[in-house]
Amino acid sequence: MANDIEINLYKDWINTVKEIFRGSGHPLPESISDREAAVAYFSQTAQSKEEAEQQADANEERLASLQQTIIDHFETVIVPDIRSRTNYAGDRFAFKWLYNKGEHIVEEHSSYRIPLS
Repeated sequence: MANDIEINLYKDWINTVKEIFRGSGHPLPESISDREAAVAYFSQTAQSKEEAEQQADANEERLASLQQTIIDHFETVIVPDIRSRTNYAGDRFAFKWLYNKGEHIVEEHSSYRIPLS
């Protein structure tokens, strides 16, 4: 039976950024694009708009690379590791990016965690 994989690490990160702004009392407009939200986030610490844009691009590329690595090694490395560490036997997998005392990717059905920092 084939595995069902749900993964969009960049969208998870964008949703976290939007939540950070909401929690700060300065919510981003509902119609803001993902790119604009990312630049707004990095503008908080960047020296210029150009630097914020570069950081946003680098972060998007980093998350896309992490996602592709999970997909590329899913059957050969990730699934066997999930099964051995968590005893999860299902065929549905939902990977989410989250920040909790550092960056992590968590598989929601098994509670498998991949620390990124």
